[in-house]
Amino acid sequence: MKVLVTGATGFIGSHLVEALLQKGYSVRCLLRKTSDLKWLKGLPIECVPGDCKDKASLMEAVKGIDQVFHLAGVTKAVEENTYFEINGYGTDNLVHACIEQNPRLQRFIYLSSQAAAGPSRNGCKKKESDQCEPVSPYGQSKRMGEEFALAHSGEVPLVILRPSAVYGPREKDIYAYFRLVSKRMKPCFTGQNPCLSLVYVEDVVQAILLASEMPEPRGEIFFLSDGRDYRLEEIGDTFAQAMGLKALRIPIPEWIFHCAATVSEYFSKLSRKPPLISKGKVEEIIQKDWVCDITRAREILCFEPRIPLEQGAKLTVDWYRKENWL
Repeated sequence: MKVLVTGATGFIGSHLVEALLQKGYSVRCLLRKTSDLKWLKGLPIECVPGDCKDKASLMEAVKGIDQVFHLAGVTKAVEENTYFEINGYGTDNLVHACIEQNPRLQRFIYLSSQAAAGPSRNGCKKKESDQCEPVSPYGQSKRMGEEFALAHSGEVPLVILRPSAVYGPREKDIYAYFRLVSKRMKPCFTGQNPCLSLVYVEDVVQAILLASEMPEPRGEIFFLSDGRDYRLEEIGDTFAQAMGLKALRIPIPEWIFHCAATVSEYFSKLSRKPPLISKGKVEEIIQKDWVCDITRAREILCFEPRIPLEQGAKLTVDWYRKENWL
């Protein structure tokens, strides 16, 4: 089995590459000139140059491939249109390259995000059949990517996966919360304790592999989580327990986050580096609940999460400490 992985140098992508190699697959990775290869060093992979923004560069990459795992994307950007160029139109470019150059493709797995569907409403878990209401440019761009791919689900054997918040070794966004907890602080909104779904990276990889074995998919969509929902304060307590300490709850007014995003985006324009926190990210943070229903993934993919939060937090903390991140 010969497979192509986009986003192979990233957090989830690098874990997926390792899992595919363990299964004996021949792995080709699409890499940009600026890609950081530190997680792929020493692995027996084929590297091909290319960029999802450049359709022509994708033509050779998809030739002779049995399955495509599309994980490439951007979660932070200086300019808002970058999300759409990469997450939206980049996905469209890859789909069309497959249609034109590899009509016998067996599977196209697109790793989307719960952000594409938007937050859960009225205390109900988000389901695949619910209306999509993304609240950030990132979420809107991931939904655009889904729509572009779904438009060709009759030509490409497509599976879309929407993981909830993913954490684990090598992750850098939720890592910021781990760092705050390590300083004995649990920030939260004044008067709010939102409910979230989480999933450990190993379980996401498990779901991706299950999706790759699904017979004759045609645009199936699945939410992924560890099957439980957590209050933000509970997550902070679990992270603190994994570190062997106690953290103090720090209520923060919503306007502080908005101000921080405004300042961060201002300096981002000057430095041309992605902001530490964006207005779009704040829009996601202030939503009451981000919980999803994984019944469909359990019934159709036979997906069963293996890593509960307590275990996943400990594994993640141990890795962060080993790498001197904490």
